[in-house]
Amino acid sequence: MKLENCSFSGYKIYPSRGRVFIRGDSKTFRFLSSKTNSLFDQAKNPRKIAWTRLYRKAHRKGIKEEASKKRTRRAVKYNRAVVGVSWEAINARRNEKTDVRAAARAEAVTKAKAKRKEEAAKKKAERANAPNTAQKISKQQARGASMKPKPTSR
Repeated sequence: MKLENCSFSGYKIYPSRGRVFIRGDSKTFRFLSSKTNSLFDQAKNPRKIAWTRLYRKAHRKGIKEEASKKRTRRAVKYNRAVVGVSWEAINARRNEKTDVRAAARAEAVTKAKAKRKEEAAKKKAERANAPNTAQKISKQQARGASMKPKPTSR
């Protein structure tokens, strides 16, 4: 016994029941009753007619609650160390008071400034001590312009 499905309502059609409609492009439509056939002829959308299978599926009717509710997996957060810093150090830094952190930052800034000053002074001293062997040349000469010949007479 072969059961067909109604093209409009989606219900089963038992043998010797229903109607068959074959469209001009040779596509066959099977209808459970004259009611479904009539609604199809009127170009009604089965998703908007409440008793059809398509409507029930589109509007989630009759689905068991266990099957309909999907379990969402929560992302588990791990506390891990970063390369070069242990987790304890990170936690200690996080739990510091703001004034302690501000003082540490100010100290680091003053250290950096002192280091920069020291390097600048070192560079200046090197420049002063180095003998000036290079001839003074203009920018054009540095770019490759030929030098003027010195005048021999006026």
